[in-house]
Amino acid sequence: MTRMTQMISRRSLLLSGAATLGLAACSINSTSDAAKTDNADNADKFAGSEWRQLSEEDWRARLSEAAFGVLREERTERAFTSPLNKEARTGTYHCAGCDLALFSSDTKFDSGTGWPSFYDVLPGALGTKPDRKLIYVRTEYHCARCLGHQGHVFEDGPAPTGLRYCNNGVALTFRPA
Repeated sequence: MTRMTQMISRRSLLLSGAATLGLAACSINSTSDAAKTDNADNADKFAGSEWRQLSEEDWRARLSEAAFGVLREERTERAFTSPLNKEARTGTYHCAGCDLALFSSDTKFDSGTGWPSFYDVLPGALGTKPDRKLIYVRTEYHCARCLGHQGHVFEDGPAPTGLRYCNNGVALTFRPA
């Protein structure tokens, strides 16, 4: 390799690394305050809940392997695999772990992503935390009562909130009205 090629390669590497760090820094606060729920209030509200006392063994006995992977280990189910993605009836979506009502069918929409998506949440149903598993920071949300992982919230949803709560279908159960 010539000296000029080495300089270009190093420069390209440094510039791409700087761009990646800049992108990560810009996305740290990328989700609006409207998407952030009050974790302290929700944590206090359910702090003494029996659902918070369950062991990993208890959860494994209660949940399917797929639901355990999502709710307790923060995994993601494959896109377009959940029958709830196409659910169109009127009703309420509940946490598959503890049965807390999380979403109304009135706020469900087809995001085209392959996961059930909602533009709003029922009051006090969710808590959030930063998810730094990728190059950029996302906002993860979880059930306020059992702390089961549900999905991530993004700012590309429809009016009136502009939010998209992208949920793992296996982490939900549906109750028709």
